[in-house]
Amino acid sequence: MKDNNEYIELSKTGSDDEQDEPPDICHKSCCHGDEHLTQLNHGQLMSLTNDGSSTSTLLENAFPRDYDTPENERKKTKKEIAKDLACQALPSLIISVVGFIIAGVWMDQFQHWDVFLKTSELFILVPILLNLKGNLEMNLAARLSTSANLGDLDPGPTRWPLLFGNLALLQVQALVAGAIAGIASFGLGLITKPGSSTSYYESMYMTSSSMISASFSGTILGVFMCALILMCRKFDIDPDNIACPLVSSLGDIVTLVLLSGCAVLLERHMNTLLNTFIFFLMLSFLPVFGYLVWRNKHVKDLLFTGWSPIIFAMLISSLAGILLEKYVEEYKGVALLTPVLIGLAGNLGSIYASRISTCLHSDTIESYRVVEWTLLGMNMPVQTVFLLIIWAFSMGQLHYNAWFFFSYFCISMCCTWTCLKIGKFMTLAFWKMGYDPDNYVIPYLTASIDVIGTVLLVLTFSWLTSSGANDMKTIPTEP
Repeated sequence: MKDNNEYIELSKTGSDDEQDEPPDICHKSCCHGDEHLTQLNHGQLMSLTNDGSSTSTLLENAFPRDYDTPENERKKTKKEIAKDLACQALPSLIISVVGFIIAGVWMDQFQHWDVFLKTSELFILVPILLNLKGNLEMNLAARLSTSANLGDLDPGPTRWPLLFGNLALLQVQALVAGAIAGIASFGLGLITKPGSSTSYYESMYMTSSSMISASFSGTILGVFMCALILMCRKFDIDPDNIACPLVSSLGDIVTLVLLSGCAVLLERHMNTLLNTFIFFLMLSFLPVFGYLVWRNKHVKDLLFTGWSPIIFAMLISSLAGILLEKYVEEYKGVALLTPVLIGLAGNLGSIYASRISTCLHSDTIESYRVVEWTLLGMNMPVQTVFLLIIWAFSMGQLHYNAWFFFSYFCISMCCTWTCLKIGKFMTLAFWKMGYDPDNYVIPYLTASIDVIGTVLLVLTFSWLTSSGANDMKTIPTEP
């Protein structure tokens, strides 16, 4: 019997197809491994086969091979699990860190463009849109990873309906998210700057730019994600280990490039009805994609569910935005370190949550201890690569010393450990409440770590400055 603290076992109601199988083979309960095997004698095993297959073949197909292996081989299997996870996830995590840095550099560049200086509400739009879009794409990655591991994306009648249905659903969600982000940013601009001159044309300009960038980035990233997961399935790579980190970093870059491009092109026609026409044109696609989703039995139920975590996650992340805005000018390096700190922790937590969700859907087992320690250990080399990059290119105007490295690594490990535990708890909790974790966990998880990581980083910078270990204060410029 396996240790309950290390393994999970959950079962779901079998489908009609599963009921056609013998009950002892239909359920893959990990806790009945050796005991269940000994209950079947030779006559029972032979009676289960109608096609004349041998007992050894039935045993090999019915039960995982490691259930009747010695204890030392089980330990070897755990090492192999950790090795496979590290080999598959580590490159994608490093790529995601590079993506975060590129996105940060791009944001630093376009904030000086004339269009962003003239329309300051675009600065409010960026974090809102990135948060909404990022959650949509990571949910898509988690759903497709689960489908791939269940075999639903293998050649057959379910592959293309699942892929096209999810792409149509992503368009519906992207258009709605783009409209919400555009309207919210315009409304927040009115609240924060009550005396500023705003107009109907500006609101249409914000909303149309947001919807175009959201829709086109959804198309690009959706097709990329489908191709990536199909390639993972072909080469026997677990997409749970690589999909979420890649889509989170690439999503930021693609969305930022498209948003800045749309803002520049449409700004020339801000005071015309062109933006209004584009808004209604994009809005007209909603019923088209909605109808496609409604006709698709694989994603039909997702048309009206899963919106609450996305909206609430945006509200939670706004708390991190308020903190970041307050301290970004007070402490140097906050703007550079925060995206990578919370982004990497969120990616590691999303990998864990996606893996557990796949296990829950497939009635298989997951080794908590091995996966948690492996993911926690991968945080160190990836953060080291990040610090080497910003040190080599003199980014952030940071004063590097032993106290800085020690403090940053401590809060990085705390953030990652917290994110892993929150991801595990939320995934199991939503599953027990009857909700699909692939559609609910990641938005809450990333929003929570946004707040936690920002608070820990600001507190650490404050302590370093007050203790004299490292002056993190930004030097005021001469008037």
